[in-house]
Amino acid sequence: MMRYFLSRLLRALVTVALIVSAAFVVLRLSGDPAIAILGPEAPPEAFEAFRAAWGLDQPLWVQYLRYFSAIAHGDLGLSMRDGRPALDLVLERVPDTLLITLPALLLNMLIGIPAGIWAALHRNTVIDRAIMTVSVMGFTVPSFVMGLVLALIFAVRLRWLPSGGSDTLWHAVLPIVTMGVIGAAVIARFTRSAMLETLGQPYIRTASAKGLLWHQVIIRHALPNAAIPTLTIIGFMVGSLVAGAVVVESIFSWPGVGRLLVTAVANRDLAVVQVILLLIGFTMVGANLVVDMAYGWVDPRLRTGRAAKPA
Repeated sequence: MMRYFLSRLLRALVTVALIVSAAFVVLRLSGDPAIAILGPEAPPEAFEAFRAAWGLDQPLWVQYLRYFSAIAHGDLGLSMRDGRPALDLVLERVPDTLLITLPALLLNMLIGIPAGIWAALHRNTVIDRAIMTVSVMGFTVPSFVMGLVLALIFAVRLRWLPSGGSDTLWHAVLPIVTMGVIGAAVIARFTRSAMLETLGQPYIRTASAKGLLWHQVIIRHALPNAAIPTLTIIGFMVGSLVAGAVVVESIFSWPGVGRLLVTAVANRDLAVVQVILLLIGFTMVGANLVVDMAYGWVDPRLRTGRAAKPA
């Protein structure tokens, strides 16, 4: 068991290192921070002084080694925009992001899992077709379109909710619903597929033949075995909470990490962008690691390599 978990942990650390490296290279090849921050009107001497002060005049490999050395010592850099520690700027925005992402995740599960189970139990009926039609519409519509449509209906037309800002909890309703509807649609489809596959297994027929009531077969045998694929998609969604908030926070002017990322990219504020990408990377890798560990506890065969990891 320990070997199983250590191998997953090592894979997670390698993944984070690759994410950091890719972000480092892409950010430095995507534009000159000196021009973005000082403006194109600044004199050449100002550009040279700025690059020298932030080490941007060094070869890329030297900057790369210095960056990893700084991370190893717990130094994630300063914001080029205001000189504050980049980590502090990001951590200030985390509570606001969690205020909409965690309720959205809960809404995903409260709607998506029952809807998927209900659709599977009523396969090829009007109920199943209606749930799947709504699900397809939900996960194919981009989040920015969904957000704009909800804002148009509930903020502009009906005037029930504010269209943006963060002054009250009512301002969080539209961002939460936008993320919740899309996520619920995805979970519903995965849950339905997992339930249908489980209901077709021989042990379900055996349990029914032994005289168990149908609801007992569902609760005792079908739901636990259909949980692993659903757990996979939920783990992925937990890992992508911050990344998924980027568009939604921008639409509704929500002052979270996602909106900070958009601003930092526009300003070429390298340290802030790198910290946010690190946060996203650690969140996704951490969630996947927890899911891998959950697989190991749910199905002991996975720890011994006798069963393939569920897709």
